[in-house]
Amino acid sequence: MKLFSCAACHQIVHFENSQCTNCGHALAYLPDRRLLTSIEPAPSEPGVFVALGPGGERARYKLCGNQTDHAACNWAVPERESQTQRFCRACRLNEIIPDLSDPRAKEAWLKIEQAKRRTVYTLLELRLPVQSRTESPRGVAFAIKKDQPGGEKVMIGHDAGLITMNIAEADSPFREKIRLELGETYRTLLGHFRHEIGHYYWDRLIADSPFLEPFRALFGDERRSYDDALKAHYQDGAPREWATGFVSSYASMHPWEDWAESWAHYLHMVDTLETARTFGLALDPKVASGAAKANKAAAKLEVGTRHLAFDDFDDLARAWVPLTVALNALNRAMGLQDLYPFVLSEPALKKIRFVHDTVEQVHLRASKAA
Repeated sequence: MKLFSCAACHQIVHFENSQCTNCGHALAYLPDRRLLTSIEPAPSEPGVFVALGPGGERARYKLCGNQTDHAACNWAVPERESQTQRFCRACRLNEIIPDLSDPRAKEAWLKIEQAKRRTVYTLLELRLPVQSRTESPRGVAFAIKKDQPGGEKVMIGHDAGLITMNIAEADSPFREKIRLELGETYRTLLGHFRHEIGHYYWDRLIADSPFLEPFRALFGDERRSYDDALKAHYQDGAPREWATGFVSSYASMHPWEDWAESWAHYLHMVDTLETARTFGLALDPKVASGAAKANKAAAKLEVGTRHLAFDDFDDLARAWVPLTVALNALNRAMGLQDLYPFVLSEPALKKIRFVHDTVEQVHLRASKAA
């Protein structure tokens, strides 16, 4: 995630902000320009705004329909698109949303939308195809639902481009309860979106493509029964040695889940490392002991993120491990659980590298087509 500033007063602003807390200017994220900036109303044109500052170039936008209707989104729609699109790039992916007349459902939905927008931001930064199912038959859609009394529980999942989310996951006590019951080390709204969108991109980028056989060689044959694998996983648990080959215990269940977990971890890496690079973060650890062995180990954790090459997976991997060690130590200093409670084995890193290479090939094909 980049670090943005208010074009009017130069105050640092964050991706979720819709108003500058310093000068009061309205803010909007402009997905076509990959920019969060100040906006102001266009003179004598109700509903039209102009983007301020470098990069904004006084381009004209309308607010996303979910902002005007529910104060729920800080993304904008280019004026030329607003003739046919009332919602922004992220909100137009919604096919089902909960009943917003219920205040608790609306509160949960707002949290879910925030995580979804951050996911879509990363996908757009990676220049991946992000289209609704009305824009493309191969598009993606979201169904954000609430459990109904006497009805079936809403299950998080992906099916043929439709990703279903349960608004109960926006409730922290509920999410923590499920995390403990399932023995998970990490469970967040953002993690759900990154995992489920991975299933969508498997269909979009791997199935029936030249990547399919290399995928099977690395992840296994996805044609084996998913239902049988799911039943066995919840009945018997993950293999005792799962950590030697997978990013998580759930990834060991089936090649599709292995891919989705590896995809999610890749998005964790690129978004967190981009944020670290934006802040110019550098690590030069000083160990308490003067022993040569301890100092040698600490030297391996040195990293400067300012010049990271995001098209070079080796560069990403070298920065990722020391960064997560530092972040986990900071969390522990605050009495919190590890921010990144995973240890990546070499086989797991190879799978994440495969995800990276797949994304890079999408870039290459897009460049050749252009």
